Amino acid sequence: MKVYHDIYSFPKLPFPIVTTGTFDGVHLGHCTILEKLKSYRLVSGHETVVITFNPHPRLVLQPNDNKLELLNSLDEKIELLSKQGIDHLLVIPFDKNFAALSSLEFIEQILVKTIGTKKLVIGHDHHFGKNREGSFENLRQSGPQYGFEVEEIPAKDINHVAISSTKIREALHNGDIVTANKFLGYQYKMEGIVVKGRQLGDTIGFPTANLEIIGQRKLIPQNGVYAVTVSIDNSIYQGMMNIGNRPTVETNGERKVEVHILNFSGNLYGKKLQINCVDRIRDEKKFTSLDELKSQLKEDKNQIKSLLSSV
Repeated sequence: MKVYHDIYSFPKLPFPIVTTGTFDGVHLGHCTILEKLKSYRLVSGHETVVITFNPHPRLVLQPNDNKLELLNSLDEKIELLSKQGIDHLLVIPFDKNFAALSSLEFIEQILVKTIGTKKLVIGHDHHFGKNREGSFENLRQSGPQYGFEVEEIPAKDINHVAISSTKIREALHNGDIVTANKFLGYQYKMEGIVVKGRQLGDTIGFPTANLEIIGQRKLIPQNGVYAVTVSIDNSIYQGMMNIGNRPTVETNGERKVEVHILNFSGNLYGKKLQINCVDRIRDEKKFTSLDELKSQLKEDKNQIKSLLSSV
């Protein structure tokens, strides 16, 4: 997949088959649209194009809304779309000037002038342009004038999977990793840089990598202990991750993400780790002593090893 980060570098294509959207999560609902896009490529041999935006439009349009949390960083979204077999990805920088484009200006400047769209596939109830004024009807009316066809994926074809980014976020907030992964079609991912911590884990035999999570407004699941896999320099390890405030060893501690990597030793400071969340095994809790904490961590480790061995 070829990636373009501005409209000026996008090449001229003979017959682009296009879709557009934020695609946060690149979940199974999105894949319904992407599969339709690819089905036309299979028949015609023409190339597929996905248009998306960075940052997420709501971060620009509602900058004071701290409730929005995203399922993907930009790099994660690019990786997921690449795995879907898309030919071209145009990532449009979203700012206030772009947000001010009317629906007609979006059609003329982006779909026609930049992309040269010949076939456009959109999801049910898709809106675009300033104040989300544009709709399927606007596209349908503009198509003949500008030389493109437009197809709207019926609601029944998307809704039958009963999946939305909102439902996935709710599942993650509830710590229901299994449901979130089912809706996503893959294991929920987080990437982070290993930073120096207090190294308290070393003293009880469970050294942890403290992670600074990558991605603006990246959603971090509910506090608790998780079974995960960890990718380090293209090698994959089993791991147990804790998300929370570490109440046994901290008072009023800030929320942290840390992972104990099974069967690994070495210096990880400054490295980027990819965490794949498999399941949540328990709540975070406060223990009366470090010995009690250590005993629970041994139980957690055995449970996680058993769980991951069966995945």
